[in-house]
Amino acid sequence: MKMLTAVVKPFKADQVRDALAQVGVQGMTITEVKGFGRQKGHTELYRGAEYVVDFVPKVKLELAVSDEQLDQAIDVIMKAAGTGKIGDGKIFVTDLEQVIRIRTGEIGSEAI
Repeated sequence: MKMLTAVVKPFKADQVRDALAQVGVQGMTITEVKGFGRQKGHTELYRGAEYVVDFVPKVKLELAVSDEQLDQAIDVIMKAAGTGKIGDGKIFVTDLEQVIRIRTGEIGSEAI
């Protein structure tokens, strides 16, 4: 099992969620976050004054997938979140030792 953490542009979150649902990913956690990478933020004009926005708004999606679903989930996220422009985001893949469904006590991939 793997934990996928994807950081994407906010307006792409619904497209990513819908695309993942179509390939059988059943659940995820979505969090509004701020950060920066190579984008290094940007400047904005507000009431005639220019100021620097160091942290860019993003959406973080976290989902647990089976090893069999991993490559397909990564492909789907890349296609749905990609615009070809700077700031499209990142996908982090980490090993997931164990998952337990609290309601039923199911363990492992059955709990995903």
